[in-house]
Amino acid sequence: MTKPAPAAASSVSTDELDSICSQVRRDIVRMVHGCQSGHPGASLGCTEFFVALYWSILRHDPKAFSMDGIGQDLFFLSNGHISPVWYSVLAHSGYFPVKELATFRKLDSRLQGHPTTHEGLPGIRMASGSLGQGLSVGIGAALAKKLNGDPHLVFTLHGDGELQEGQIWEAAMSAPRHKVDNLIATVDWNGRQIDGDVDDVMPLGDLPAKWKAFGWDVLICNGNDMAELLATLNEAKSRTGKGLPIVILMRTEMGQGVDFMVGSHEWHGIPPNDEQLARALAQLPETLGDY
Repeated sequence: MTKPAPAAASSVSTDELDSICSQVRRDIVRMVHGCQSGHPGASLGCTEFFVALYWSILRHDPKAFSMDGIGQDLFFLSNGHISPVWYSVLAHSGYFPVKELATFRKLDSRLQGHPTTHEGLPGIRMASGSLGQGLSVGIGAALAKKLNGDPHLVFTLHGDGELQEGQIWEAAMSAPRHKVDNLIATVDWNGRQIDGDVDDVMPLGDLPAKWKAFGWDVLICNGNDMAELLATLNEAKSRTGKGLPIVILMRTEMGQGVDFMVGSHEWHGIPPNDEQLARALAQLPETLGDY
């Protein structure tokens, strides 16, 4: 069963969105368990963001997907290793059959570990996995919309560990220079990466002050609180068209929704075993139907 995403942004209750989140989290842990590979931690942590984006914020039509995205809002995932959450949301919102989630990371699957474009998977407009590139792509797409007179917006998502990549800051400098005010970038600010806490690996300093110094309009929210996240995303939309690019620093917990995974970098990129899968699924009600 799917819960088709609306063709244009609309009001969906937070209770309904939270219900969808439970199913998406079930999909995530089942997908990475099924192939014994993948990245459950940040996928679980970003679930509210993806569900809010696709069911309430993004103006898009799954049945009219095109690579150029003219006449629709666009989304680019920069930290492509969290593909499980994106695939689940794309499937349940109508981009491709939910049953295809069972092929995640399998040979000849369209659902590769990092999103790719060569297989023509609907919803994917950029291959990602090499970190640091998504903001540049998002800026280019946003400038193209301006040139085409297309009033729709561009959204991007980045990991906080990804902000250690220099290309991110080159792109961050260029966006205010070119008045890319139809772009909303979001950072998954969970404080963790594959090798441990971000502050222990390569500290990022005062992120809000840093983005402001680069000329961005900065918002901060709890990315695991659906009501607060929705309010922040809508506030960001209201600030578009005013000369500045917008960034949302979204506080999340890696592994959110599964008690033995939450808050630990150790689940950045390892799958659960059979017993751990059962424990996780017991905490996540099936709400849309398993694949």
